[in-house]
Formats: sequence, structure tokens, C-alpha cells
Amino acid sequence: MNWAAFGSAEPDLATTVESRFGAYTHHVLATLRKDGSPRTTGLEVRFLHGELWLGMMPDSLKALDLRRDPRFALQANPGEGQSLGGGDVRIAGLAIEVEDDGTKGAYVAEVEPPQPFHLFRTELTEVVRTYVEDDTYLVVQVWKPGQPLRTLKRT
Repeated sequence: MNWAAFGSAEPDLATTVESRFGAYTHHVLATLRKDGSPRTTGLEVRFLHGELWLGMMPDSLKALDLRRDPRFALQANPGEGQSLGGGDVRIAGLAIEVEDDGTKGAYVAEVEPPQPFHLFRTELTEVVRTYVEDDTYLVVQVWKPGQPLRTLKRT
């Protein structure tokens, strides 16, 4: 399921997640190394034309990781201090490399990335938002394709 389909299924959560990612430029991407251990690196993301895009420098370790195993987790930059304005948001899924010149050209026209670069579009497997409500509850919203949004509250 791509970003547009998620946005249709859960428009309020999608808006909140985009806003959190839009608040800062750099976020944290987790990929899997050859030996299966996790690798975390910084990354800029873009929400364009109904897709969540991941762009990377040529032959970067994270790009090579995703070529080998497309599973990823992405966490929005929490920002300064402890407020986590808008909550903590995370996205997990599969990253599919885009090599089509037309698609890459449309991305380049809007984003103007350094050349050359790897471009991945994403298929979502989970979106999670965690936030504090009324200074009392820890609220966790979990969405997975084909399932209703689950909301859990803890004191």
C-alpha cells in the first residue's frame, strides 16, 4: 500500500504524520545489513504525488542495504527538547528502487537532488504515532494495511 492509499484509509493520521516529517529536514532510517544486524542513518524524505520517496547518494550503504533487503523503518526527527510536538511517528515498509527515467525525471524536477542518486518509493506495512494526551495518557495509534486503526491508551 502506497502513501496515497494510506492517506485515503486514514486521512487524519496521514496528515499528522506528514506534518511531523515536514517539521524537520533530517530523519532516521533503519535498514538491514548483510549479516541481518540493523543500520541507522540520517535521511531526507519527500511526500510527492501520493508516494513517500527515499532518495540516497549513489552506492550509499543504506541504498545497498535496501537493494539486498527492501525492509525499512523510518522515524521522524523528534526535534529539540522533550515536547515531541505532534507526537513520535514511525513508518515501516518495503523500499522499491525506481529506475524508470520518467519517474526519476519528475522527481528531479521537483526536488533537484544531487546527481546521480538512488530513488526508492515505499510500500507501507505499518504507521505508528505515539503521543501524550492531557498530560495523563500515553496514546499509541497503530495502522497496518487491511486493518482498522488501533488506538491504545495507557496511564
